Amino acid sequence: MADGRQGHRDAYEMILEAIDLGTYKPGDRLVESELADRFGVSRTPIREALQRLETQSLLTRDGRSLIVASLDHNQLAELYVVRAELEGLAASLAAQHAAPEEIRVLREMVEDDRNRLDDPAALARSNRRFHKQLHLASHNRYLVQQLDLVHRTMALLATTSLAAEGRSETAVAEHDAIVTAIEARDQDAARSALRAHISKAFETRIKLDSMAGE
Repeated sequence: MADGRQGHRDAYEMILEAIDLGTYKPGDRLVESELADRFGVSRTPIREALQRLETQSLLTRDGRSLIVASLDHNQLAELYVVRAELEGLAASLAAQHAAPEEIRVLREMVEDDRNRLDDPAALARSNRRFHKQLHLASHNRYLVQQLDLVHRTMALLATTSLAAEGRSETAVAEHDAIVTAIEARDQDAARSALRAHISKAFETRIKLDSMAGE
């Protein structure tokens, strides 16, 4: 029985990761048999994973087919508003509750990212790890759960804002400011730095989307 549950969870995580990495992009059709072959699992856990992803609005129906959902401008704006509030709270709580070891890990992540400035894909992966580590440093399980939902929806964004010219450098500088505030145990500064970071990311994404429409 445990193996079945493990298979279901793995199928869900593997499909979600494939969406997150851009293997499947908004509008792409997901077919049970193809996914089962790709991931080497039976169709039952794939079917249940697809149902779960549809319930979470990460997949949508196109006739009888399931396709990766896309976000319109209003949905994107709503997502970033919620993300800024929740992540700002996480940064504030991290400044209050994070263990010294957790803060040192965040600082090391920022320093390591200075070596990834020319690789937007690697920096995007590292960026997700940084934000996840910051969420955990808040030491609030309910906040972490809500942020997991937000970041699952972020997987629907087909491109990373870090691909924009100059954004890698400024994003790492913004992460530096967030960690500096957490190191100082300054809750207000940590919240403000995180909110400013999300605002800049949203602004960059709007610019990218506008250029894509040209």
